[in-house]
Amino acid sequence: MSCDAVASVALLWMAATSPVDKPGLIALPTTQTVPLTGVASEPLFADIVKRAGTLKAAIAAFKGLTGPVPDSFKTGIGELAALDMQGHLTLAQRGTDGDLKCILRGISQDLPLKLGAVEAAVNPKDRDLALRDMAYLLNDNVEVITSPPAPPV
Repeated sequence: MSCDAVASVALLWMAATSPVDKPGLIALPTTQTVPLTGVASEPLFADIVKRAGTLKAAIAAFKGLTGPVPDSFKTGIGELAALDMQGHLTLAQRGTDGDLKCILRGISQDLPLKLGAVEAAVNPKDRDLALRDMAYLLNDNVEVITSPPAPPV
C-alpha cells in the first residue's frame, strides 16, 4: 500500500473514532479560540485606509491624460506617506515585530517615487502605467491594514 493510501486510511480511521461524538469525552480544541484583533479600528490606521481609498478613487480621473498632477493629489500622497511612516513608528514603539510595520515603512518610501513616475510620464500610455502602479500601491496600503493578523507561528 502506498504512503498516500496509508495516510488516507489513517485519517479516515481517526475521524471515525474521534472522541467528539463520544459522551463523556472532551475534544481538544483544533482552532485558535482567542479572537484576532488588528489595528484597522485605531484612528491613525483608519485614517490611512480612508485616505488611501480616496486617493485610489481619484486616480480614475487622470487616466488617459497628461499634464500637471493636481496639487491636491500631490499633497494627499505626501500626507499619506507621512501617516504610513507614523504608523510604522507607532508599531515600532509598541515593540511589534511584524510585517505590517515594515510594509508601512516601505509604502511611505514608495509613494513619493510612484508620484514622481506619474509626474514624469510624457504620454498617456506612460501616465496610465504609472497610475496603475500607484493604484496598486494604494490598494496594498488598504489591504495590509484591514487584513486580519495571521496567528502566531
